[in-house]
Amino acid sequence: MQYVDGFIVPVPKKNLAAYRALARKAGKIWREHGALDYRECVAEDVKVGKLTSFPRSVKLKPNETVVFSWIAYKSRAHRDKVNAKVMKDPRLAKMIDPKAMPFDGKRMIYGGFETIVKL
Repeated sequence: MQYVDGFIVPVPKKNLAAYRALARKAGKIWREHGALDYRECVAEDVKVGKLTSFPRSVKLKPNETVVFSWIAYKSRAHRDKVNAKVMKDPRLAKMIDPKAMPFDGKRMIYGGFETIVKL
């Protein structure tokens, strides 16, 4: 079963085009180094819940939207190999300067997941 890295990111609406451009470049790098799939999805039907929700998870501000992303790999070991290559790629180094990112990386939520069901 595939392994997936998942991300929830708050992005200022005015920076969405810049985020999309960054994501396209980053996605190409991940795919070149072996990722099976790379997706970036912007919130369209995401409401603030009473206790929990995507907006609450990133302390969403009124001028922001939520981006839900994932990268798929063959396995955890494959993910680790791909990410090691990606992190050494000089193209990525230019993109991950916290001061230049079009979102607040401190509020990004991420983690690795094992697939338990695939239909």
